[in-house]
Amino acid sequence: MRYALLAYRNVEVRDRRSEEEQRRIDVKVAEVLARPNVTGWLRLQDVESATTVRHEEGRTLLTDGPFVDSKDYLGGFIVVEAENLDGALAVAQELQELTATSAIEVRPVREEPLVGA
Repeated sequence: MRYALLAYRNVEVRDRRSEEEQRRIDVKVAEVLARPNVTGWLRLQDVESATTVRHEEGRTLLTDGPFVDSKDYLGGFIVVEAENLDGALAVAQELQELTATSAIEVRPVREEPLVGA
C-alpha cells in the first residue's frame, strides 16, 4: 500500500539553522529518500509563493499565500510503499528525528480511479 507523508515545516526553526547544519540534515534525509520503498518526493516552493483558490458566494476568489495563517506550512510530500501503517510510520518517524521540525502527517493514498475520469 502507498502512503503519503506530508511534511510540515516551521519557518522560524528552518531560518535559525546554520548552513552547515542544514547540509548535514539534507544528506541524511536524502539517504532515506533514496530507498526503493520511497517512490516519490515533491518539495514545494516557500509558502510565500502560494496562491489559494476558493469559491465563496458564487464567486471564485484568488488569495496570495496559503489558506491558513500559521508558522507551520506544508513543505512537500513523500510517497512510500509499505506493508501497513506501521511501516509508513517508521519512515515518518525516522525523517522526523532527522529534521526535528513541526510534523509529518501520514495518510494512505487512494488507489481507486476517480469515477468518471
